[in-house]
Amino acid sequence: MQQHPVVSREDWLAARKVLLAREKEETRLRDAVNAERSALPWVRVDKNYVFDTPAGKRRLAELFDGRSQLMIYHFMFGPEWEAGCPGCSFLADHLDGTLAHLNNHDVTLVAVSRAPLPKIEAYKRRMGWHFPWVSSHGSDFNFDYHVSFTPEQLKGDSVSYNFTDTPVGNAHDELPGLSSFIRNEAGEVFHTYSSYARGPEELIGTLMILDRAPKGRNEETTMSFVKRHDEYETVPMAAACCA
Repeated sequence: MQQHPVVSREDWLAARKVLLAREKEETRLRDAVNAERSALPWVRVDKNYVFDTPAGKRRLAELFDGRSQLMIYHFMFGPEWEAGCPGCSFLADHLDGTLAHLNNHDVTLVAVSRAPLPKIEAYKRRMGWHFPWVSSHGSDFNFDYHVSFTPEQLKGDSVSYNFTDTPVGNAHDELPGLSSFIRNEAGEVFHTYSSYARGPEELIGTLMILDRAPKGRNEETTMSFVKRHDEYETVPMAAACCA
């Protein structure tokens, strides 16, 4: 644990005000980046992607569920995997509570994985989740959006991930990401944005809270402390004086 000086309230307040100025700078920068993100050009999606859903086969345009905006979380869960990625599962724990608000704001949120639908449904039940989750098994979707890689690709020196050449030593057959789409009144679908690696990190509210806790994330490597929520050991609560 990092050692901290212990100071008077006045000295703490002075240091806190210096940090506050930096936090305000960060907020203004975030607003500017958000504006640039919204101003990005669009790419028409002409390919006919089809997904397996609990309601049957659905095209990409049908995943919008009647809304004009679609957010897809690329959940790492390969066809041969027995369970979803722990890191993606950590993020997914934060999604259910957003659905009513997103839907009311004309946004549909869907997770997509290459695992067959029965595996997805079983894992979803295990985790107790309710957000929409569909399978792109047998589709080019994951490969076209650079979150899945073939064995042949992984035999090379690098793969295209996060808009750069990523050494295969840092890659995997499945990687995470977040993609945005919009559908116009004519039914045309456009890809507007994608983010990879740590890009979707702000979706994880737990990390945002930890960033403000005394010990921060207290991790050895990125999210090294994370497990699936049903795999944590139960830690006995310390007795309270009012118990």
